[in-house]
Amino acid sequence: MDDRDLHDIPTKCPVTGGPLYVSELTSPLAGVKIQGKFKLPPTARLDKEQREFLEVFLRARGVISTMEKELNLSYPTVRARLDSMLEAMGLVPYKESARPKAKNADDRRQILEDLEAGKITPEEAKARLREKAS
Repeated sequence: MDDRDLHDIPTKCPVTGGPLYVSELTSPLAGVKIQGKFKLPPTARLDKEQREFLEVFLRARGVISTMEKELNLSYPTVRARLDSMLEAMGLVPYKESARPKAKNADDRRQILEDLEAGKITPEEAKARLREKAS
């Protein structure tokens, strides 16, 4: 079977617009079928233009200046397209995703300081730390 014989995976239900999952995988050579509920990879959420952009990104090895030349786009446009891909895939850039972790570290440090100062009991500290971990 050739890739040209296959259709792109739809990313949304054509009736409700809601999410979809893969329910069957088939091996054409062995005739084996596997049924279940399989989640789509994040890249399946990208539209055709975003997938082509991702290919350029990978071929450019993530060098934005190379992407600017290949696509004849400005730096802000390349960044905007990267941001739209991140959003489509449900990802947050590292710099933005690191901020809450720093706050959690500060919160944990404060809990330990309160414990050391005798402001809270070990049980309270343990409960608060568990709360922060979830």
